[in-house]
Amino acid sequence: MALTFDSLSALLNHGYDSVIDVRSPAEFAEDHVPGAINLPVLDNEERARVGTMYKQESPFKARKLGAALVFRNIARHVEETLSIHGGSWRPLVYCWRGGQRSGTFAWTLKEIGWRSEAVQGGYKTYRRLVHAMLYTRPLPHRLVALDGYTGTAKTDLLHRLQARGVQVVDLEGLANHRGSVLGDMGGQPDQKWFESGLAAALTGMDPTRPVLVEAESSKIGARIIPPKLWAAMCTAPRIEVTAPLDQRAAYLARAYDDILSDAPRLHETLLPLVEHRGHAIVEGWLKLIDAGEKRAFSEAMVVQHYDPAYDKSRKAVGARVAATVAAETLDDAGLETAAAGIEAALETIDLTPQTTDRSGGPSTSRPTRAAE
Repeated sequence: MALTFDSLSALLNHGYDSVIDVRSPAEFAEDHVPGAINLPVLDNEERARVGTMYKQESPFKARKLGAALVFRNIARHVEETLSIHGGSWRPLVYCWRGGQRSGTFAWTLKEIGWRSEAVQGGYKTYRRLVHAMLYTRPLPHRLVALDGYTGTAKTDLLHRLQARGVQVVDLEGLANHRGSVLGDMGGQPDQKWFESGLAAALTGMDPTRPVLVEAESSKIGARIIPPKLWAAMCTAPRIEVTAPLDQRAAYLARAYDDILSDAPRLHETLLPLVEHRGHAIVEGWLKLIDAGEKRAFSEAMVVQHYDPAYDKSRKAVGARVAATVAAETLDDAGLETAAAGIEAALETIDLTPQTTDRSGGPSTSRPTRAAE
C-alpha cells in the first residue's frame, strides 16, 4: 500500500532517507518535492514517444514499449546512482499521480531488499497540499513586514536577522529577483517551484513566533505572491528602516554592481521608463551609466524614480508602522546595529493583524514596489 499524507508538514517531514521523483526531467524541472532527486523511469523523449503511441496506435503497444523502457531505466539507476546504498536504505518514491511509474520503481527497490514506499497520489498530492496552504487556508503565521525606501538594505538585514535566530522568509531570494526595475538576477524559477520554496520555508517555522518578510508588491519580477501569503502581508504590522540618501546610493551601487556594470543591459532596461519619467530624466540616467558614474546614477534613480514611486503608493494606503529603525550607515557596523534594533522591535510590537482599512472594509493593500 502507498503511503497517504494528509498534511504538508507530514509529507515534508517524511523521515525517509531519500525522496525519489521518477517523473521526466521536464516535469521535475517545473516543480518537485524539495530535496527530491530525479531518477526518471521515462525521459522527456521517451515519455512523449509512449504517449503518442498510446493515442495514435494502440494502448497495448504503448504499455509494452513503456514497460521495456521503464525497466531498462530502473536497471540503469540501480547500477549507477543507487549502487552506493546499503541494505538499510529507506527511499520514498513518487510520480505524477502515484500510479505505475512510482509503483513499479518502489516495487523493484523493495524486491532488491530496500525498504521503499510510494506516495499515494504522487506529485498531485504534494501540489494539492501546497495549494491548500498558499491559496485556500489562512496562514497561521504572525508576519511582520520589513519596509523602507529602496536602498535601505532590507534584504541584507533579513539575512543578518536570520543569522541571529529570527524567523525569516526571503521572498526575493526564493524568486531570484531583487523586486525592482533593476532586479533581474538571471532568470526566475517556475511559479510552482517558487511556491514550493515558500511552503517549505513556512512549514518549517513556529507560527507562534514572528516571521519577518520584506514588504513587497504582489509580484516579484514575474512571480506572483500566492493569495494567502499576500493577504497576511497586507495586514501585517511593519518595521520601517530609514537611512540617509548618500548611504542608500552607495549601498545600491555596491548591491547592484552586476547590472550597473552592464551598460547595454541597463539601457534596455531603463528605456521603457521614458513613459513614466520622461526623456530628459532617462537620458540623464543613461549619460551617467555611459560615464561609469555608478554612485551618481544610483542616487539619481533614488531621487527621481524609486522614492517618488514609493511615496505615491504609500499615500493611498493606511498600513500600520509599528516601529521605525534608523540606520545611520549601511556598512557592516551600521547594518549590525540596525539588525539589533529590528530584533528588539520584534519583541515589543503587537502582532495582531490589521483587519480593516480606513473605510472599514477589509484591508487588501499596502505600499507596494510595483512601479519601482
